[in-house]
Amino acid sequence: MCTHFDATVPRQCREDGAEEVIEKDRLNFCDWFVPSESAFDPERKVEAEQAQVALAGLFDATADSTGVPGDSQSEADKLFK
Repeated sequence: MCTHFDATVPRQCREDGAEEVIEKDRLNFCDWFVPSESAFDPERKVEAEQAQVALAGLFDATADSTGVPGDSQSEADKLFK
């Protein structure tokens, strides 16, 4: 949610003077923090969801475009119960 955030650079911050945040799920403080107006991008979220479905499809050939296993998976599961 910061304008300096960039997942493609080391420490995920474009500000050289900022300290690395190790525990991102805990409270932290940064002197360089500047709120970003574009922190949430609905289009980027859709792209991420599509990528997750495609990744799931690589490991589950019977999954349809929603990532839900197809009938052949259900039939295979019945054989091993």
